[in-house]
Amino acid sequence: MNLSGNMLELPAPVHYGNLSLEAAFLGRRSIRNYKEDPLDLKEISQLLWAAQGIIRPGGYRTCPSAGALYPLEIQLVAGRVDGLLCGSYSYDCANHAISYKNEKDIRRELALAALGQSMISRAPATIAIYAIFERTTRKYGERGIRYIFMEAGHAAQNIHLQAVSLNLGTVVIGAFRDDEVKKALGLQPAESPLLLMPVGRI
Repeated sequence: MNLSGNMLELPAPVHYGNLSLEAAFLGRRSIRNYKEDPLDLKEISQLLWAAQGIIRPGGYRTCPSAGALYPLEIQLVAGRVDGLLCGSYSYDCANHAISYKNEKDIRRELALAALGQSMISRAPATIAIYAIFERTTRKYGERGIRYIFMEAGHAAQNIHLQAVSLNLGTVVIGAFRDDEVKKALGLQPAESPLLLMPVGRI
């Protein structure tokens, strides 16, 4: 892992795994209980790449996006990840890197914001997906809101299937108080939280 300022370069993602797509479909479950064991940087790298990684020239990503406008942003909340300090990180898909955003462990705060869903505080890491709606609505108007929700669903399924291939568990959480999640993640007014995905060993 290379360090440049507060930017941490992630291990290169693996493009050819051992599990077939069909097997990943069969293995997909909503998992809420995780072992105490930490995750490692290779696993984090793979999950973030699955969510919004660059897959070909022009900045095209693993998820389809209306007009290729890419309104989604990804934040990693790390509690027990080997090689990472505890805290929050923003994913930079262009460089496949993360930048250290907050040194505070906000997992418990996020769990309380998510109506007490304690799997967030127990998981070694949580992936938060949020959106800057104006990136899409400036072109598509109100219809763009629907496109953004569709895109978030694509990203969540990518994360879920990638977790299956890594023998990890996750669940999609959409029940939370937006203002409290925004505060915990340190989001700006134009940034809207869409979902949370705690990830851990099973």
